Amino acid sequence: MGSALMTTRARKTPGRVAFVGSGPGDAGLLTVRATELLARAELVVTDPDVPSEVIALADGAEVRPAVGEPADVAKDLVNEARNGRCVVRLVAGDPLTLDSVVTEAQSVARSTVDFDVVPGVPGGTAVPAYAGVALGAVHTEADVRSTVDWAGLASAPGTLVLHATGSHLAEAASSLVENGLAPQTPVAVTAGGTAFGQKTVDTSLASLAADAGDLSGQLVVTVGSTVAGRSKLSWWESRALYGWRVLVPRTKEQAGAMSERLREHGAIPVEVPTISVEPPRSPAQMERSVKGLVDGRYQWVIFTSTNAVRAVWEKFREFGLDARAFSGVKIACVGESTAAKVRSFGIIPELIPSGEQSSEGLLADFPPYDDILDPVDRVLLPRADIATETLAAGLRERGWEIDDVTAYRTVRAAPPPADTREMIKSGGFDAVCFTSSSTVRNLVGIAGKPHTRTLVACIGPQTAETAREFGLRVDVQPEFATVPALVDALAQHAARLRAEGALPPPRKTKRLRRS
Repeated sequence: MGSALMTTRARKTPGRVAFVGSGPGDAGLLTVRATELLARAELVVTDPDVPSEVIALADGAEVRPAVGEPADVAKDLVNEARNGRCVVRLVAGDPLTLDSVVTEAQSVARSTVDFDVVPGVPGGTAVPAYAGVALGAVHTEADVRSTVDWAGLASAPGTLVLHATGSHLAEAASSLVENGLAPQTPVAVTAGGTAFGQKTVDTSLASLAADAGDLSGQLVVTVGSTVAGRSKLSWWESRALYGWRVLVPRTKEQAGAMSERLREHGAIPVEVPTISVEPPRSPAQMERSVKGLVDGRYQWVIFTSTNAVRAVWEKFREFGLDARAFSGVKIACVGESTAAKVRSFGIIPELIPSGEQSSEGLLADFPPYDDILDPVDRVLLPRADIATETLAAGLRERGWEIDDVTAYRTVRAAPPPADTREMIKSGGFDAVCFTSSSTVRNLVGIAGKPHTRTLVACIGPQTAETAREFGLRVDVQPEFATVPALVDALAQHAARLRAEGALPPPRKTKRLRRS
């Protein structure tokens, strides 16, 4: 009896299988439930056309392709689940609209393994929406890559949504016209729907094959009078930086906010770390400074970067301190992004430059030392090892004693891959966004100077000055030295160039897909 109980307890708890749809392409369309399951997955069995951005959400999971016939795939899913694993069967689109996946699900259902189905956003409605076509409440969807009732389709109410490839367009156009639709009926053909390479061609049934026959891959074709109003609702492809490849020379930890802002404007960010942030070689200076903060040694602490804020807080954690250590100390920040980092720790800065967000702008607003009003005459300045002396010298002129402390070191990163270096030198990037002088110096050092056709955007005057010293033409500099302002200024510049007809020729589709 005891042996039987032990055997029962030793059995593994069965896992589950989840059939998860990734939607039509844009990873942002993934459902909340799908995101949760991918985060918990131990094994992801995926189709080759699932976007890599979606697969990346299964961090830590084993990822392998679905191999073999549906019965083989289902057998693998069931065996893995019986071994106690949480399995996600990840498919492009919507799981139960694909015949092979339906067969897999039916096989799993015949087993004793529990399973879930998480629909993906259907491409038949998502792609027209991304193309700016308002389908309305009544529309008809059909896959014209197989047998089609053309007479029934031509007489169907509302807009037609057809799934096709380029080779099917001529037959679709002629068949619909033969069955009663006018040759001039508006048509929109979208390739790469909802992805950053999406391209929509406006045409008519009479010109469909000639205008869109060379589009590759799976196409979504919308046919009907509502297509004529597409230009008013075309929001995806009309964004200022749509399809632009923008170089983001920032550390991996810092690139996220800029890359996300660029994506909002339609760009394809390519992150190339140019510096690596490391602790100072000797911790003694920072340890003395933290002790001085606690002991009331400083009247002000000035932060010139988010890295400096992060370095001080890391040292705080080492000593078991929190924001209360800043009690009685005033905080100044060189710009809004640095101030936002300080606020994230529950502290409100007393001083941010009212004008130019730079060392010069901070000095313009910084009060001189007053031996009557200021009980302490010392300022803590935790900075990078390569920081300039402009700020420290200006503070000393105002009567302050400065503890200029190395809070972190910036080390040049390893060179990017050869193809990325070639794109930088040959003009493969439409723009580059520099956020500091060190990113300019290090990018040129590890990869060479960006091509003259690449627009150069610099976050502030010092960064712009360094770029010019390296022979770069500075095209964009925002009014405020923040990452959002920098990206928005680049987008506004691109919109002006487009309005003036001064943008360079569009990229070839092949090159865009490769990137």
